[in-house]
Amino acid sequence: MKYMIQMNVPAAEWDAVMTAYSKEDMEAMFAHMGALNADLTAAGEWVEGRGLGGPALAKTVRAADDGRPRVTDGPARAGDILAGYWVVDVRDEERALEIAARASACPGPGGKPGSDPVEVHLLPEGPPQA
Repeated sequence: MKYMIQMNVPAAEWDAVMTAYSKEDMEAMFAHMGALNADLTAAGEWVEGRGLGGPALAKTVRAADDGRPRVTDGPARAGDILAGYWVVDVRDEERALEIAARASACPGPGGKPGSDPVEVHLLPEGPPQA
């Protein structure tokens, strides 16, 4: 079963969150995520994943009346922004939830587990549903 596991960060707090990390905190975060990714790969559960840039790197696109792209800088809505994701292929939902909990336990500033919310989405098999 494939799942998308995603970490979201409040867009308005992105810069403050990033500056709260010391060099050591960043290294601990990257080590935690690197170990998670390596374990998923070794278990054959990794499909893809990556960390994403903050709101300053996001663009929102809407179709204009003529169908051409109308582009604005920043996220589509105020609130959370996708900070990173994994697509995993696991035996069941319980395993996807275990992976999400491990991602949520990533160390934050001062080394304390962040306990950030992590969403888990089942990816249906077959063609997209209407």
